[in-house]
Amino acid sequence: MADRHGVLLIRGSRVKLTPILNYIAKNLLPPLSLYIHIPWCIKKCPYCDFNSHAAKSELPESAYITALLNDLALDIQRYDINRPIHSIFIGGGTPSLFSPEAINRLLRGIKQQLELEEGAEITLEANPGTFESHKFAEFRALGINRLSIGIQTFNDSLLKQLGRVHSAQEAMRAAEIAHQSGFENFNLDLMFGLPGAAPENSKTDIETAISLKPTHISFYQLTLEPNTWFHKFPPKLPDDETIFRTQKECQRILADHDYQQYEVSAYSKQGMQCRHNVNYWQFGDYLGIGAGAHGKISQILPQSIIRTFKPRSPEQYLSDTHQNGGSEAIAVAELPLEFIMNHLRLKQGFSQEAYQAATGLAPATLEPALSACVQQNLLIRQNNHYYCSEQGWNFLDNILENFIP
Repeated sequence: MADRHGVLLIRGSRVKLTPILNYIAKNLLPPLSLYIHIPWCIKKCPYCDFNSHAAKSELPESAYITALLNDLALDIQRYDINRPIHSIFIGGGTPSLFSPEAINRLLRGIKQQLELEEGAEITLEANPGTFESHKFAEFRALGINRLSIGIQTFNDSLLKQLGRVHSAQEAMRAAEIAHQSGFENFNLDLMFGLPGAAPENSKTDIETAISLKPTHISFYQLTLEPNTWFHKFPPKLPDDETIFRTQKECQRILADHDYQQYEVSAYSKQGMQCRHNVNYWQFGDYLGIGAGAHGKISQILPQSIIRTFKPRSPEQYLSDTHQNGGSEAIAVAELPLEFIMNHLRLKQGFSQEAYQAATGLAPATLEPALSACVQQNLLIRQNNHYYCSEQGWNFLDNILENFIP
């Protein structure tokens, strides 16, 4: 057993554990990403269930950046973080509302506290209503090397129904500015199954997005989430058969233009998958800082996986960052579902070796649910590697039900 100085007594010899633990952290634990939440936006959309708040006055940029950096320092100390950062994702809200000066201070402060992997992916979420050429050129110069632009649709009538603050023309202009600002890697977000939409609307959206030459397209179905305006006052949506047919047709168009589906709602050019999100889905680790942010950290001693969380209210977060957050260990009985729920979002599936390495559990702990899914033709097994069949891909919830503890 190690003493309080991290020294282990082996056959009468004192062995310092710190170098050993550092080696394990850097070589045997999963990659570590950093998620940063900036909660303000111009207007709260009626379908949005993210922790976002309409900006009613001047944004507290300086105070919030200070809180973020203090939050990061406390997490590094609390969870004994000594691993390099694999990727950074600045999400929201609308992070592009913040000035380049504020983002520069944030990135500099991060680099003073943590090592970044060479060529680390750094993503900034942005909305077309906040695009200015000089501003995004400055973001690129700061080292941000990927944008995720919230388009949703290129149809002005549908944008109005969604409560978006930009027009279709501004959306197309945003992609042009991204190219002009030097972003060789950016994502466009699109939704289907919108109120009042016809299949042709989604087809046009996909074709327009492809013409703008993004490296990545997120294409996902509108869902009426609890605690949203649309959930309280549901709009009339297309029927399920129409939505399914629309999805399949648009997926065909994406594939025809070399956008390969690698996740439930993510399509990319070859080698341009979102590294940050892939780390989530491969059950990697991530620190989460900012109002309402969540994290997942694998611990060595004692071996455990914990979830971290921060207060949702921006005011509460600004007033007392470290006192209002918390963490809890994922129960061992819940780990199979947690792992499966993430990995099966990816087309590539998972191996039994990956499961054991990520959870510390024997492959047998996935049984009998795993075999049942294979027998039901929901999963395909090849040499201890599992991935969804076409049927399983369309009915992922049916698979997950088998793993609920």
